[in-house]
Amino acid sequence: MRNFEFKNPTKIIFGKDQIKSIKSEIPAQAKVLMLYGGGSIKKNGIYEQVKAALADHQVIEFGGIPANPEYEILLKALDLIKKENIGYLLAVGGGSVIDGTKFLSSAALYDGAEPWDILKNKIPTLKGMPFGTVLTLPATGSEMNSGAVITRAETKEKFTMGGAGLFPQFSVLDPQVVASIPQRQLANGITDAFNHVLEQYLTYPAQAHLQDRIAEGILQTLIEVAPKIMADPSDYEAASNFMWSCTMALNGLIQKGVPTDWAVHAMGHELTALFGIDHARTLAIIGPRHYEYNFETKKEKLAQYAERVWNIKDGSIEEKAKAAIKRTETFFHELGIETKLSAYTKDYEGTAEEIGKRFKERGWEGLGEDQKLTSVDAEKIVKMAY
Repeated sequence: MRNFEFKNPTKIIFGKDQIKSIKSEIPAQAKVLMLYGGGSIKKNGIYEQVKAALADHQVIEFGGIPANPEYEILLKALDLIKKENIGYLLAVGGGSVIDGTKFLSSAALYDGAEPWDILKNKIPTLKGMPFGTVLTLPATGSEMNSGAVITRAETKEKFTMGGAGLFPQFSVLDPQVVASIPQRQLANGITDAFNHVLEQYLTYPAQAHLQDRIAEGILQTLIEVAPKIMADPSDYEAASNFMWSCTMALNGLIQKGVPTDWAVHAMGHELTALFGIDHARTLAIIGPRHYEYNFETKKEKLAQYAERVWNIKDGSIEEKAKAAIKRTETFFHELGIETKLSAYTKDYEGTAEEIGKRFKERGWEGLGEDQKLTSVDAEKIVKMAY
């Protein structure tokens, strides 16, 4: 096991009817900017619960943050923060709203010329404006980590950001919200969380036995609850395990002491930036091909994954590893997730070359757990995913 440090300061408030508790989590004197997405919270009762909880606070609203938080839209929220002298941010939504709020938390205190530089130049945020979250869509784990991903439609770019100053102060996780989530988003959430675990697990053995077992437990739980959630989103027990699995998949715990990959995300983000494909679906497109391309370096963990998660016991290491990739792809198909780029766009020709070019221009020549994947490798993997 590798050396590591671990600190996660986010307070989790989990369970039924917990939205009311945000009243005591936000300072009474703070002027709050409430951020949300397309307005679904006004249809499922969450909006009313949040407003009731903040009845004694001064609240200004900013809605319309899209599924891939868009830089130009967020700049309008940033202007409102400065104009209204906002002191606290509250994200009410899924990962996109929370990611957008993290950007605003950073940008509100940034004294540079262009806030996009935070992302473009990978400037870590050590101190941001305080914020909390009310999670409405389990998927990304953004409610308990310090990372975010922001899209800029103008340049068709999607970059990551983060830093110790971007942990939510608190996050409310009420599994009852799952009941109103559309099927497509449920499938996305399961797929997103599943791939988050794989990025931290399917590398090479590091003798970190507990991390492996926790990762495998999250994967097994997602597999177990997936059909229940898809059949009945109002199943509270299934929703509880689904929601907590999504959070645990990316709160930093299972990546400590082990090598991690994240090349699948790097390539997947480009597919979203270029074509607007849902983030989770880009991971399902790239992931299986990535594991095939890097089979020799990953086969030992793939075989372990086959045995412990999919109960594939027969065959050699290579045979079990290959079976695990196929079973993973089948799992995505069972959720209604296509795993070929051509299923999402007819304009896929040249995509691999464009992504390879972008990686090369940015100097992204050391991806993966060994930092050995180059822009040329990325191009080949994406082409395999056509």
